[in-house]
Amino acid sequence: MRTRSNSGVRLDYYQRVVHKLILDHQQPVTGLFPASPDNDHAWIRDNLYCILAVWGLSMAFKKIADQDEDRAKTYELEQSCVKLMRGLLMAMMQQKQKVEKFKSTQNPLDSLHAKYSSATGRTVVKDDEWGHLQIDAISLYLLILAQMTASGLQIVFVLDEVAFIQNLVFYIESAYCTPDYGIWERGDKTNHGLPELNASSIGMAKAALEAMNELDLFGARGGPSSVIHVLADEAQKCQAVLQSMLPRESNSKELDSGILSIISYPAFAVDDPQLIASTREAIIAKLQGKYGCKRFLRDGHKTPREDPNRLYYEPWELRMFEKIECEWPLFFCYLILDYCFQGDKKNVVDYMGRLEQIMLRKDDGIKLVPELYAVPADKADLEQQKPGSQERIPLGRCPFIWAQSLYILGKLLQEGFLAVGELDPLNRRLCSEKKPDVVVQIVILAEDADIRDKLLEHELHVQTIAEVAPVEVQPARVLSHLYTYLGRNKKLGLSGRKSRDVGILSTSKLYSLNDRIFAFTPQNFDYEEYYMSRDPALLASTFTANVAFLGMSWRHMLGRPTITLLATQYLLDHGKIPMALITTMKKLKSGYINGTRVTLGNLGDFLNTSAITDLSFLGSQEDGYPDKLNPQVQSYLEQHLLKSFSNKVSVLSHRGGAPARGLRRRMSVRGAIKKTRSINVDLANFASHKRQHLLKSFSNKVSVLSPRGGARGLRRRMSVRGAIKKTRSINVDSTKSLCCRTAAPARGLRRRMSVRGAIKKTRSINVDSETLGMEGEYVGPQLERKPSWLDAPRADPDDARKPINRGTSTTNLGVAPNPTIKVTEDSKDKSPTPPGEKGLINKNLPPVRTRTTSESQASLYAAQELDELLAMLRETESLDEQGDILQHLVDTHGLDLNTGMTENGKIVSVKDLLKALYEKACSQKLWGLVRHTAGMLGKRVEDLAKAVTDLLVRQKQITVGMPPNNEHTITAPLPENELRHLIHLAYGDDESTAMLTQELLVHLAMFIRTEPRLFLEMLRLRVGLIIQVMATELSRTLSCDGEEASEHLLNLSPFEMKNLLYHILSGKEFAINSGRGNFSIVSNKSNRYGKKSQIILDGQSLQGNIDDAPISEPDRQGQWLRRRRLDGALNRVPRDFYSRVWAVLESCQGLVIQGKILQPNLTQEMTSGELKFALAVETVLNSIPQPEYRQLVVEALMVLTLVVEHKVVNSLGGLMQVEELVHTANQIFLDDQMKCNGDATLCCAKPAPDTTTLLCGGAAGVCQHLYDSAPSGSYGTMTYLARATARLLQPDRPVECTVT
Repeated sequence: MRTRSNSGVRLDYYQRVVHKLILDHQQPVTGLFPASPDNDHAWIRDNLYCILAVWGLSMAFKKIADQDEDRAKTYELEQSCVKLMRGLLMAMMQQKQKVEKFKSTQNPLDSLHAKYSSATGRTVVKDDEWGHLQIDAISLYLLILAQMTASGLQIVFVLDEVAFIQNLVFYIESAYCTPDYGIWERGDKTNHGLPELNASSIGMAKAALEAMNELDLFGARGGPSSVIHVLADEAQKCQAVLQSMLPRESNSKELDSGILSIISYPAFAVDDPQLIASTREAIIAKLQGKYGCKRFLRDGHKTPREDPNRLYYEPWELRMFEKIECEWPLFFCYLILDYCFQGDKKNVVDYMGRLEQIMLRKDDGIKLVPELYAVPADKADLEQQKPGSQERIPLGRCPFIWAQSLYILGKLLQEGFLAVGELDPLNRRLCSEKKPDVVVQIVILAEDADIRDKLLEHELHVQTIAEVAPVEVQPARVLSHLYTYLGRNKKLGLSGRKSRDVGILSTSKLYSLNDRIFAFTPQNFDYEEYYMSRDPALLASTFTANVAFLGMSWRHMLGRPTITLLATQYLLDHGKIPMALITTMKKLKSGYINGTRVTLGNLGDFLNTSAITDLSFLGSQEDGYPDKLNPQVQSYLEQHLLKSFSNKVSVLSHRGGAPARGLRRRMSVRGAIKKTRSINVDLANFASHKRQHLLKSFSNKVSVLSPRGGARGLRRRMSVRGAIKKTRSINVDSTKSLCCRTAAPARGLRRRMSVRGAIKKTRSINVDSETLGMEGEYVGPQLERKPSWLDAPRADPDDARKPINRGTSTTNLGVAPNPTIKVTEDSKDKSPTPPGEKGLINKNLPPVRTRTTSESQASLYAAQELDELLAMLRETESLDEQGDILQHLVDTHGLDLNTGMTENGKIVSVKDLLKALYEKACSQKLWGLVRHTAGMLGKRVEDLAKAVTDLLVRQKQITVGMPPNNEHTITAPLPENELRHLIHLAYGDDESTAMLTQELLVHLAMFIRTEPRLFLEMLRLRVGLIIQVMATELSRTLSCDGEEASEHLLNLSPFEMKNLLYHILSGKEFAINSGRGNFSIVSNKSNRYGKKSQIILDGQSLQGNIDDAPISEPDRQGQWLRRRRLDGALNRVPRDFYSRVWAVLESCQGLVIQGKILQPNLTQEMTSGELKFALAVETVLNSIPQPEYRQLVVEALMVLTLVVEHKVVNSLGGLMQVEELVHTANQIFLDDQMKCNGDATLCCAKPAPDTTTLLCGGAAGVCQHLYDSAPSGSYGTMTYLARATARLLQPDRPVECTVT
């Protein structure tokens, strides 16, 4: 008998344990493990964890295999692993049609089953009888397959299986936006079968995608055909969403011990060491007990109060399970492995001791890990009163093989039989280690020699496309198409990759195909896709963001990233390369840009250092010619070789001078686009003492064209001019703006009024001071009711007396904005006038908002002859007029109208003319016209669906459309076409604002990816409201009326639009510089106000800055009112607001806000950190129409939270009327104002009986001076709210308090 070393003897012991507890139960035919002797169902997840101990033991034996017997044991153990992995593979391959279908539908009923028969490998329950969609289980299979293959096991045998595995990669790659049933198979914790986005599923998918990338499934015996390909961007999306969710597991589970599997072994999915530590600490603090960890808070599974006769729970039942949730020893096993991988021996010993204390010993001495420990039914009440005080009893399966397997792995690691690297041959454990800075390689190519020479003038030496041969440069859409061939298999009926999205990580590699090398330009630089790529400043900004993104996200890839940029004719501005691009390119030469290391060079210089991927899957493997290019691919590449983006000759090009008759026609259609708009900025109390100075700077010169055609010409002018303007719904009501204008003849006024605004009438941006006005300075009485954008337009008999104001236009042919009325303020008015506001009041009438304003106008439109309109179109040089005419033609005849023109032998339709106009407007940077024509052509942002998904998966809801009546909420990802349809449905005919909404969604998604802090404590993004805030802030900053502000907003370049949005979201001050008719939004750091309290977030004070001449605010009057209105409009709340409101609900019978009750039973259904609870609170708060009043209600709730947290009273009592607190605080404030003769005595602070009405018009009956008070200080809102709370809770005791 041979002698055996101590280690050999110990391993023999573990081999007996593994054989007895695990391998004895493995099915000899399929290799699967049944759940128990009585249940032959084999779960994918449980089977995979079961086999890990077998795999670990095989590697331990391999290290000491000095005898034939040991080598035999090693081989037997390894083949047991292979048998199980192939058994699961065969079971899933029998459902190959589901994999194919799920790639398109993402429907839970089309998902692979989560469990199979261990005897046959076939399904055991129907599609709708179980929560089968468990992305973490499929991801875990791919991860373990990758690790085992890397360790030397061969599990996949043929290329058909490789194709199936490749399609499993496609199956999980959208995990970041696919709700599933999760690791516990129940979805929402009420177990009603509602799938959720689960952090544990996303993390496991991310790990699997990274592990499978570039993996040869045939191991050392493989070749190019057996390699799995993963687009790195898909894993990165999972990473971003995962980081935004942790430590939360899902909407209904604020924390889950299952997350241990992704922050440590086996997934190692999180790269941030701090996030890993904080998540682990949260689990230990909230879920760990003496017998293990709870799965999640209020988990009713196997508790004594669970009804065993039904699977689901009623929402109100969940509170019964609090503090008596079962504890699972399984999670001690995860923690032991976690500390083993960290090398923390002290904690390994600690947790191993805890685990072995609660393990059960069999008769033969083997220790078993039970499934869970539950509180006995008779001790549940005692346990709830004092958690951790009662002894628990083991329930469920024993041994629980999932946990037993991990325990054996932990023992093998602790005793030194395994090294951590052997369990993780792919080195995933190192992903959180600090890595050297990434160097981003940048190649700039010129489309032709002309562009190259222009760059050379700026000392930028670049090559042309022709000069970089043999490297071929293609746009990203070509790479996207090539990847659709990946994973195709006719025999299995698999069609390959469905998604057409390729991100910056994928296009930053080089690709080899036989003897060819390809470089691809980034997807967001595909010039043909969308107008935002025509803005050089935005391109430069996007480029620097891409470089920074690559610097942060380039992981797990050999070689450096290489960005290939193509300088084309599209970039030229009046024949010159824009300075924004030149400046950015010159920065690259320094070696750093925004903190990221870069190197600028030629493609040939970077071939040896770049990441290169082999596109070998494009061969004809199924036809037996793997080295021969697929004929379809060959044909596609020949057809799509990159062509020059040369400008096409437009049918709209001017052909000779226009006679007087053409001039008359131009007059008749002018303004058609403008009438489509409906942005309504109502600045009723807006103090415009800057008006006279600003008007001179901002009003573009109007080209006054006298009519020459008698009555007939006048009728035509009246009939068509303004067709585009009438489509807009941006309504700016400035009935009380203070400025005066010069008079104009009545006849000209009538003519201009009658024909203006056809495009403008489609607009729907509504900024009304009654809900969003930013003024706050005027405290006198209301002069008259302010018109609302919802009001029907009324004919004014005094039209003839109204002077014409000078407006802005996108071209030299100015379109005059709405006329104004001069009103002299009555000197006998008893109310005081604010300083600097005496004199004339300028009243801008609301523009007409409907497309058809009257029957007479409709008949005039109809009377206009088609041939004359087309003749006008050919003769006019003004793009505005071309837009007006085309808008009218689309309205009356549709996009497919045959114009009778031909170009290159083809008939030209109105749509063709619109395309030509769009191209011209893009080249001339007329952004208002660009947005409108893009909307008419049905264009959409290429990344629209991705942008919306990026926002949604980070737990932000989105609404589009203008409040209060047209808002549509988006709560789940939608396809591109559905999104575009929904957005255009929300805005009706307002193409300009619909396109602006798409634009803003892309910017918001970019900000949430790069600066998520901007969105802290914002649950719902109301895009329509954000547009209104932007328009109003422009109006205030420029001291212009709302119509001009709306024009300025819609004519901002995409880059300036992004800048303005950033300043609105961040609360930074901004100023406006004007030059050559263009605006630029710049940060104004000098006068930024600091944060005043923890209750209200940073606001901003705005400055107008025209031609670098700053005009500062005379004082800070209105600052806090504006700040509250902005925060209310953006739905911002203080940190931890919702969880603190939860505590308030615990102390009362409900909170009443705006007639709606937040019921205390919400605390029975949801925990304080649940996202579902936050959404319930937000829904009630959003019923308050006035944003500043909403913010005061939020402050009142914060005062109540302080009362509860400091235990001022034992209970808040019955129903708390939160609004009553606000109004009581307002009354105390007014009483104080009368005592100290404060500012409010000029309006609301009057002795009885004069207090029946508020003279300042404050929202919801609260004085504007209270809205304009800082939160802190003796006269702060928090002080008054605290006094009101004290008066409400203890009416008999006088209270004096100050919040500092």
